[in-house]
Formats: sequence, structure tokens, C-alpha cells
Amino acid sequence: MRAEGQAHIDRIEAALQLVRQSLDWDRALRRLDELNAKVQDPTLWDDPAEAQAIGREQKQLETSVNTVNEISGEMSDAIEFIEMGEAEGDDDIVNDGLASLAKLADRADADKVQALLSGEADGNDTYLEIHAGAGGTESQDWAEMLFRMYARWAERRGFKVETVEYQAGDQAGIKSATLLIKGENAYGYAKTESGVHRLVRISPYDSSARRHTSFSSVWVYPVIDDDIEIEINPSDLKIDTYRASGAGGQHVNTTDSAVRITHQPTGIVVASQNDRSQHKNRATAMGMLKARLFEREMAEREAVASGEYQEKSEIGWGHQIRSYVLQPYQMVKDLRTGHTSSSPDDVLDGGLDNFIAASLAQRVTGETVEVEDVE
Repeated sequence: MRAEGQAHIDRIEAALQLVRQSLDWDRALRRLDELNAKVQDPTLWDDPAEAQAIGREQKQLETSVNTVNEISGEMSDAIEFIEMGEAEGDDDIVNDGLASLAKLADRADADKVQALLSGEADGNDTYLEIHAGAGGTESQDWAEMLFRMYARWAERRGFKVETVEYQAGDQAGIKSATLLIKGENAYGYAKTESGVHRLVRISPYDSSARRHTSFSSVWVYPVIDDDIEIEINPSDLKIDTYRASGAGGQHVNTTDSAVRITHQPTGIVVASQNDRSQHKNRATAMGMLKARLFEREMAEREAVASGEYQEKSEIGWGHQIRSYVLQPYQMVKDLRTGHTSSSPDDVLDGGLDNFIAASLAQRVTGETVEVEDVE
């Protein structure tokens, strides 16, 4: 096998191994047999809610298992095709086989990411909050850059984007903002973006053209269904109303219709201002609070399984997940996975898929790459 072909095979096998590991392959096959048997039970629809849940799980698991089997089969066929061409000395057959392996490797990488989205709420819509860190105008401008980056990323994936809350900065940028991203697996794709993001650049606001480091945090949590019950004691809530601020024009309300809710036991704060009705904004904010509490519970369960749990960290040095360097050189580096890009402009225009894929894979393997921080 030529080196080129072996490289494609290695990519395919690595992707399949990751998917099998994420599914817990032997358990997944047993579970699929169980689900197939349940679907055939005529009494299943006596409980429509349970029937729908079983149907969703069966479809998702069946798709993942079939994908692995199909790619494995096609890889074997391509290898056999190449070996036949090599035995006959026919370069055209060999080249066709290598082209098939290259396409299959690309498909395996794409399907791998899809298969990794098997979490409890991965298929849901998602909220994405952005908060500027310390540093005034610098950090607020950086927060707005992140706001645009995630809006562009969502649009590039074909998701629908709504602005739920937007607090303009004192001079430029934003203090905070919340996006509602709607689409299949929106939360699954976005969930690994939670954390502190660091920007290094020559400041456009510094007359001396000095290099500045700015921080902003991102917090991602899923939109939850009405049938998920989250108990909230009304006495634990502090509810404030205020006049919304925004980018101007129709985005700015002229009444105190925006609503901010603080859940005092956890310190979680949510806000909604996208509607002119205070009642509707309050309902939206309550939905966001329930989603945050649900995400917190999921994170705690996941962390208990892995043996550790950390609360949301402060926005500053030592807590960042990714660095974006615009000067003195150009590079974006994820400090968890070691994945890098030498094209910050593309990343800031929404080119996040490779970073997301690397982070999703790391959640399965548990492996980290030691990298030096970017200065």
C-alpha cells in the first residue's frame, strides 16, 4: 500500500475507533437489539411519550452503528480494489482506489463529529452567553467580536440566530449578550465553547499602539423541553426590570420591559430584552434560568463520572480555553486540545468547526495535548 493510501486508512480507522469508543460499541449493539425489540412491541404506543423517546434513541443509535459498518465495508472494498490494481500493474485502478479512500476519509471525519453528539441534550437548540472581562473598552470590543464570530458560525452551519439580550458597552463593544441558536444539534456543537477566550492585539483604542490582552467569557447551555421539570423556589429569585440597550433603532425599547433574574442560591443571572412585553421577557428569562440549572446538573453528573467538577471560573489569566493572537504574529490556539489555526480572520468569521471537532473528540478520549501558552 502506498504511503498516501495508508495515510487515508489511518485517518479512517482513527475516526471509527473514536466513534466506537464514544458509543461503547459492545453496549451499543446490545442496546440497539433491545430497542429494536421494543419498537416491535404493539403495546409501546400505550405511552406515547415513552414511545417517542425510544424511537429517537433507536434512530440515533441505528444511524451511528450503520455509519461505522458502512465506512468499514467501503474501506475494505477500496483496499481490495487498490491491491488488485497493484497486482495487475494498473495505475488507473490504483489511483481510483486511492481517490475513493480520500473521499471516505473525509466522510469518516465528518460522520465522526456527528456521532460524537450523543449527549442528553445535544440535539437541542442552545443559548450562548458572552460576557466582557475586566479591561473596559478593550474587553467589551473583544466581546462584540466574539458575538459576531458565533453569529457567523451559526449562520454558516445553517442555524437560525436570535439575540435574546444585548448590553452595549460604555464606549464601544458590549458588556454582555445572549444568542439563541436554533437548529439540529446546536447545543451539541456549541457546548465545548464554554470558557474564557483571550485576545492579543495592537489596540485600536490605544494612541500609543501598544499590545493589549483582553478576556471575555462564553457560557453555553441547552434550551430544554417543557416536559423536563426543574424545581425553582420563587423566594430564591431576585427579579429586576430595566430599559433595554442595544445597537440602536428598533433594538432599543423605550419602556422598562427588559427582565433580569438572579437565582440567589447559585448566583446564576439571566436576562431577556428581545420582546417589548415585560411578561414575555420574564417568561423567556425563566426558561433560560431553567436551562442553566439543567445544564449545571448535567455538568455535575458528567464531572462526577470523570472525578472532578469546577465552578465557572473568573474571567482572566490562567482560565482561558483559547487564545486569539493578531499581533505580533497570527494564530488561534486551543489550550485544551492543542489545535491551531494560522488564519484568525477565518476563525473570527465563524470558522470554528475544526476547533469544535477536536474538543468533542477530546471529551471521548480524555487525552490532552500539552501546549505552551500563546504570548
